Amino acid sequence: MPVLTTITPKFQVHIPVAIRKIIGLKNHGRAKISARKGKIIIEPFKTEEGILSLGGKFRVKHPIPAEKIRDYIDYSDGKR
Repeated sequence: MPVLTTITPKFQVHIPVAIRKIIGLKNHGRAKISARKGKIIIEPFKTEEGILSLGGKFRVKHPIPAEKIRDYIDYSDGKR
């Protein structure tokens, strides 16, 4: 099913909704791109589930400055 799209001056391409639905593309992310017989092939790139896939998911929302860390430690058990 051919669908028209535009290539921007920076060579960016929008993937139309109809094409995304056909291939089941639901999230943005990385893609594998290749050329065969004068055609451009763009395929979703599935990353392997591993430690690197967690990068950025567990950000500290309220970081504690190192010089104030002792103010946040609970010393109530009597051990110091």
